[in-house]
Amino acid sequence: MQTISNNGVMLHVQDQGPKSGRVVMLANSLGTDVRVWDAMIAQMPDDLRIVRFDKRGHGLSDCPDGPYAIEDLAGDALAVIDALGLKDITFVGLSVGGLIGQGVLQARPDVIKALVLMDTAAKIGTPEFWNERIDAMRASGIPALANGVMERWFAHNFREDDARVAPWRNMLSYTPLEGYLGVCSAIASADFTEFAATTQVPVLAMVGDEDGATPPDLVENTAKLYGAAFEVIAQAGHLPCVEHPKLTAQLILDFMKRTA
Repeated sequence: MQTISNNGVMLHVQDQGPKSGRVVMLANSLGTDVRVWDAMIAQMPDDLRIVRFDKRGHGLSDCPDGPYAIEDLAGDALAVIDALGLKDITFVGLSVGGLIGQGVLQARPDVIKALVLMDTAAKIGTPEFWNERIDAMRASGIPALANGVMERWFAHNFREDDARVAPWRNMLSYTPLEGYLGVCSAIASADFTEFAATTQVPVLAMVGDEDGATPPDLVENTAKLYGAAFEVIAQAGHLPCVEHPKLTAQLILDFMKRTA
């Protein structure tokens, strides 16, 4: 098991594939860990160097006291990048992972070759929305609200089979409350709307057509801000890499060919 420390915060990292391969860095969503990418990675070629990590407060990484800022989360990603000597990265960010990717690009455009924004936006929700969620989660706990989250995460057809949904509901429910709320605070204050118009890095935006967390219109508006290609994945919710891993992988691979 590989770990990297950033200012005393231990981060769980997985680094697979040849060190000489083109780098794909994956940042996952709120309430998930690195396993959210397993099925998609299985559809990608072995010659890529694929790096993923558990953000603070999630998975096997440390859970420092919150609240967190998006600069903290992007700083963790940059610590991984610097420790592994990564460059020319295709950064794939899912939900808050997309905010992390935008934060990395803003802070260190020299290390990012291309950016994939998956079910995310330049700004997600309002501070009021996130403060209400923080209050609700603190009052009731994550498990009590997990079924509602599953409705936003997955398309109707996927949710019909509870055996497929149950592991993801458990993953969410086992997330440390302070880690979840800390990341909620980071999302609440993150806003890359003005930055988006200034970047020249190639961007691909994609979204599930049944995403209840970052709806297609929101993601399309962010694609327009970046002048990005935009793809809608049918019968998918907030985690298309789980529901349609082969198609999601192919969209990323095609984008990488165009930005080679």
